[in-house]
Amino acid sequence: MNLALVQTDLIWQDKAANRQNIGKMIDENTTNVKQADILILPEMFTTGFTMAASKLAESMDGDTIHWMRSLADQYQIAVCGSMIAYEDGKFFNRFVWFSPESKEVLSYDKKHLFSLADENHHFHAGTDHLEIEYKNWRIMPFICYDLRFPVWMRNTQEVDLMICVANFPTKRKKAWSTLLPARAIENVCYVAGVNIIGRDGNEIEYPGCSGVFDYTGELLLDAKSDKAINFVSIDKPPLDVFRRAYPFLKDRDHFNLLPNH
Repeated sequence: MNLALVQTDLIWQDKAANRQNIGKMIDENTTNVKQADILILPEMFTTGFTMAASKLAESMDGDTIHWMRSLADQYQIAVCGSMIAYEDGKFFNRFVWFSPESKEVLSYDKKHLFSLADENHHFHAGTDHLEIEYKNWRIMPFICYDLRFPVWMRNTQEVDLMICVANFPTKRKKAWSTLLPARAIENVCYVAGVNIIGRDGNEIEYPGCSGVFDYTGELLLDAKSDKAINFVSIDKPPLDVFRRAYPFLKDRDHFNLLPNH
């Protein structure tokens, strides 16, 4: 599986400019992008991490959805990332996924809203995981703050790859670089984390440090602080061999999550 991780700065609350910026990055890497299987964009990649939901939200038939679908069609790759979505009178920090062979959009709404920034006062929390079947891989997405909650991210579905898109700040860089491999090790799966760089409209700095870790916690890709599309290949057979040799997930605890009140 060939992954393309888009690490960039974001133009604050300017959806068209961000799509144009990312589109330019893709155009400059056309050959490599065409060889990828999944193009992963950051959290709120059209706006930055803003609470201006009512001003910036889009429907599931809006410009960003059509733009992502066109990328999937043009490059014949899966395209995913999170955006501010409006549906049924509610706002969501929503991860959306397009596969080239399907016109259906899959989505996951961020479960753990970042109360420190009042995200829980502007958005509705998701309640369900999303399991994606793609090219014989089982993939599950998460968004930023979800990374701090291992129970929510517990691999109970034999997931092969977890994707975490984020706006994770420089002040908490250590947490980002520690929790990504921790989730890979405890869940015996690959983990890809996509973060941003630069400074947002609230003067918060972001370090980049997008990365991919294998099921032992080994770092396979370190994007450092560069603005770039980063490419890495991950393989399923070694994961299957490791799981047979070390069937740790068979001994995991079984539990049921209660609904939030």
